[in-house]
Amino acid sequence: MSDQQLIAESVCFIRGKTGQIPTVGLILGSGLGDFADNLPRPITLTAASIPNYPASTVEGHRGRLVFSTLDSGLTVVAFQGRVHFYESREVGTVTYPVRLAHALGVRTLVITNAAGGINREFSPGDLMLISDQLNLTSEIAHPTLPHPVRISADVYDPQLRSMLAEMASSMGIPLHSGVYAGVKGPSYETAAEVEMIRRVGGDVVGMSTVLEARLAAALGMRVMGISCITNEATGIGGTKLNHEEVTEVANRVRHDFAQLLNGLLIMLAR
Repeated sequence: MSDQQLIAESVCFIRGKTGQIPTVGLILGSGLGDFADNLPRPITLTAASIPNYPASTVEGHRGRLVFSTLDSGLTVVAFQGRVHFYESREVGTVTYPVRLAHALGVRTLVITNAAGGINREFSPGDLMLISDQLNLTSEIAHPTLPHPVRISADVYDPQLRSMLAEMASSMGIPLHSGVYAGVKGPSYETAAEVEMIRRVGGDVVGMSTVLEARLAAALGMRVMGISCITNEATGIGGTKLNHEEVTEVANRVRHDFAQLLNGLLIMLAR
């Protein structure tokens, strides 16, 4: 079965469960999925129930799709969790939610993640607007798209970035801006690797996002990325890294995170 047929089968199943056509998609990373629990009038589907949809095995990634129509009329689908490259070793699996979102009607995609801070001005609990990215996975995000594909140099929409930065400032929510470096994982980076990433321009590092964002941009979607800095990367901080710390810090900042996303959805509805 071709990729297009797999996506079509997933879309057909979802259309049978909800008549909503979402125009905005939210990919919610480690510890950040609770935002979708407060969406109004939700229609929730488990990833396991959707034909061909990949299953996540990582704690903090529930594996659910939540559809909602906001009071403004904006239609949203939130992906509670994602599949990382190290879980499947398949680019098509990692990017399946993005291709599905596009097929469902999503034209603006907000990608969130938990990340390790490399920039020494960043602290655990800070939020960072992704201005650009470093794909250090050595993988191509769109190997199955028809060629030639015209790809913009800007993965992350500059207008959306500017609007969100202004909104965060008006709300009194501190919001850094910087470069996200994506690696394959699943191991945390060594101090030497962190120093290398710092020298080539990375402000934070994580194990997701870069392939999803690049594909979304190639499909013509407007892309925005937000990182929750959950820990200091190896060699920056003095503590041993673990996934429990990542989830705990993400939970601690969820109020500011929710305020930002709610404000963003109001902004997108205008």
